Amino acid sequence: MHDSSQQCACWRTFTLRAMAFFANLDLGMGKDSVMIATRPPGGSVFLVEDEVMIRMMVADMLEELGYSVAAEAGEISEAIRLAQSAQFDLAILDVNVNGKVISPVAELIDARNIPFVFATGYGSSGLPEEYRDRPALQKPFQVETLGRMIDVALKRATV
Repeated sequence: MHDSSQQCACWRTFTLRAMAFFANLDLGMGKDSVMIATRPPGGSVFLVEDEVMIRMMVADMLEELGYSVAAEAGEISEAIRLAQSAQFDLAILDVNVNGKVISPVAELIDARNIPFVFATGYGSSGLPEEYRDRPALQKPFQVETLGRMIDVALKRATV
Protein backbone atom coordinates (compact mmCIF):
# COMPACT_ATOMS: atom_id res chain seq x y z
CA MET A 1 0.00 0.00 0.00
CA HIS A 2 1.33 3.47 -0.89
CA ASP A 3 1.02 6.48 1.32
CA SER A 4 -0.47 9.64 -0.14
CA SER A 5 2.92 11.30 -0.82
CA GLN A 6 4.05 8.27 -2.88
CA GLN A 7 0.76 8.29 -4.77
CA CYS A 8 1.15 12.02 -5.43
CA ALA A 9 4.73 11.58 -6.70
CA CYS A 10 3.67 8.69 -8.95
CA TRP A 11 0.75 10.71 -10.32
CA ARG A 12 3.05 13.71 -10.99
CA THR A 13 5.51 11.49 -12.86
CA PHE A 14 2.70 9.92 -14.89
CA THR A 15 1.23 13.34 -15.69
CA LEU A 16 4.59 14.79 -16.79
CA ARG A 17 5.32 11.79 -19.02
CA ALA A 18 1.86 11.97 -20.54
CA MET A 19 2.30 15.68 -21.26
CA ALA A 20 5.70 15.01 -22.88
CA PHE A 21 4.21 12.18 -24.93
CA PHE A 22 1.43 14.32 -26.35
CA ALA A 23 3.72 17.30 -26.89
CA ASN A 24 6.12 15.08 -28.83
CA LEU A 25 3.28 13.61 -30.89
CA ASP A 26 2.41 17.15 -31.94
CA LEU A 27 6.03 17.50 -33.06
CA GLY A 28 5.91 14.18 -34.91
CA MET A 29 8.49 12.61 -32.62
CA GLY A 30 6.55 9.52 -31.44
CA LYS A 31 6.77 7.37 -28.33
CA ASP A 32 10.44 6.35 -28.68
CA SER A 33 11.51 9.98 -28.44
CA VAL A 34 9.42 10.42 -25.30
CA MET A 35 11.37 7.72 -23.50
CA ILE A 36 14.60 9.49 -24.33
CA ALA A 37 13.22 12.94 -23.57
CA THR A 38 11.88 11.99 -20.12
CA ARG A 39 14.79 9.81 -18.98
CA PRO A 40 16.96 11.59 -16.40
CA PRO A 41 20.63 12.06 -17.28
CA GLY A 42 21.75 9.74 -14.50
CA GLY A 43 25.23 9.35 -13.21
CA SER A 44 26.66 9.33 -9.74
CA VAL A 45 28.16 12.22 -7.84
CA PHE A 46 30.73 12.51 -5.06
CA LEU A 47 29.70 15.46 -2.88
CA VAL A 48 32.14 17.22 -0.55
CA GLU A 49 30.58 19.90 1.69
CA ASP A 50 31.28 20.58 5.37
CA GLU A 51 27.91 22.19 6.13
CA VAL A 52 25.44 19.33 6.67
CA MET A 53 22.34 21.33 5.69
CA ILE A 54 23.98 22.59 2.48
CA ARG A 55 25.14 19.05 1.68
CA MET A 56 21.57 17.77 2.11
CA MET A 57 20.20 20.57 -0.05
CA VAL A 58 22.72 19.92 -2.84
CA ALA A 59 22.00 16.17 -2.65
CA ASP A 60 18.30 16.96 -3.14
CA MET A 61 19.13 19.20 -6.10
CA LEU A 62 21.26 16.46 -7.66
CA GLU A 63 18.44 13.95 -7.30
CA GLU A 64 16.05 16.47 -8.86
CA LEU A 65 18.44 16.67 -11.81
CA GLY A 66 18.47 12.88 -12.14
CA TYR A 67 21.79 12.12 -10.44
CA SER A 68 22.47 9.87 -7.47
CA VAL A 69 24.89 10.69 -4.67
CA ALA A 70 27.54 7.94 -4.66
CA ALA A 71 29.49 9.29 -1.68
CA GLU A 72 29.52 12.28 0.66
CA ALA A 73 32.21 13.81 2.84
CA GLY A 74 32.24 16.68 5.32
CA GLU A 75 35.96 16.54 6.17
CA ILE A 76 39.11 16.62 4.02
CA SER A 77 40.51 13.33 5.37
CA GLU A 78 37.29 11.49 4.53
CA ALA A 79 37.12 13.23 1.15
CA ILE A 80 40.68 12.11 0.33
CA ARG A 81 39.84 8.50 1.22
CA LEU A 82 36.66 8.55 -0.87
CA ALA A 83 38.32 10.37 -3.80
CA GLN A 84 40.71 7.43 -4.01
CA SER A 85 38.25 4.58 -3.55
CA ALA A 86 34.65 5.54 -4.37
CA GLN A 87 33.10 4.99 -7.79
CA PHE A 88 31.48 8.13 -9.21
CA ASP A 89 31.06 10.00 -12.49
CA LEU A 90 31.40 13.58 -11.25
CA ALA A 91 32.30 15.46 -8.08
CA ILE A 92 30.93 18.63 -6.50
CA LEU A 93 33.64 20.06 -4.24
CA ASP A 94 33.30 22.78 -1.63
CA VAL A 95 36.50 24.83 -1.90
CA ASN A 96 36.91 25.45 1.84
CA VAL A 97 36.13 22.42 4.00
CA ASN A 98 36.39 23.29 7.70
CA GLY A 99 39.13 25.82 6.96
CA LYS A 100 41.12 23.47 4.71
CA VAL A 101 41.52 23.97 0.96
CA ILE A 102 40.12 21.19 -1.25
CA SER A 103 43.24 20.99 -3.50
CA PRO A 104 44.43 17.50 -2.37
CA VAL A 105 41.00 16.05 -3.14
CA ALA A 106 40.79 17.86 -6.50
CA GLU A 107 44.24 16.50 -7.43
CA LEU A 108 43.17 12.92 -6.72
CA ILE A 109 39.96 13.28 -8.72
CA ASP A 110 41.79 15.01 -11.57
CA ALA A 111 44.34 12.16 -11.66
CA ARG A 112 41.43 9.74 -12.14
CA ASN A 113 40.19 11.88 -15.08
CA ILE A 114 36.84 12.44 -13.40
CA PRO A 115 35.18 15.83 -13.97
CA PHE A 116 34.41 18.08 -11.02
CA VAL A 117 32.73 21.36 -10.17
CA PHE A 118 33.76 23.65 -7.35
CA ALA A 119 31.25 25.28 -5.02
CA THR A 120 32.44 28.42 -3.27
CA GLY A 121 31.21 31.42 -1.40
CA TYR A 122 34.44 33.29 -2.17
CA GLY A 123 34.10 33.79 -5.92
CA SER A 124 36.62 32.64 -8.52
CA SER A 125 39.47 34.26 -6.59
CA GLY A 126 38.80 31.71 -3.82
CA LEU A 127 39.52 28.77 -6.12
CA PRO A 128 42.89 27.04 -5.94
CA GLU A 129 45.04 28.82 -8.52
CA GLU A 130 45.78 25.70 -10.57
CA TYR A 131 42.04 25.03 -10.99
CA ARG A 132 40.69 28.47 -11.82
CA ASP A 133 39.75 27.26 -15.30
CA ARG A 134 37.32 24.69 -13.84
CA PRO A 135 33.56 25.17 -13.54
CA ALA A 136 32.59 26.87 -10.29
CA LEU A 137 29.29 27.52 -8.56
CA GLN A 138 28.91 30.72 -6.55
CA LYS A 139 27.08 29.93 -3.29
CA PRO A 140 24.20 30.17 -2.85
CA PHE A 141 23.06 28.63 -6.14
CA GLN A 142 19.85 27.33 -7.67
CA VAL A 143 19.20 23.87 -9.13
CA GLU A 144 19.24 25.29 -12.68
CA THR A 145 22.73 26.75 -12.15
CA LEU A 146 23.94 23.45 -10.71
CA GLY A 147 22.61 21.65 -13.77
CA ARG A 148 24.37 24.06 -16.13
CA MET A 149 27.70 23.71 -14.30
CA ILE A 150 27.44 19.92 -14.36
CA ASP A 151 26.81 20.10 -18.12
CA VAL A 152 29.89 22.34 -18.54
CA ALA A 153 32.06 19.93 -16.51
CA LEU A 154 30.83 16.87 -18.41
CA LYS A 155 31.28 18.52 -21.82
CA ARG A 156 34.76 19.66 -20.85
CA ALA A 157 35.62 16.08 -19.88
CA THR A 158 34.61 14.71 -23.29
CA VAL A 159 36.63 17.26 -25.28
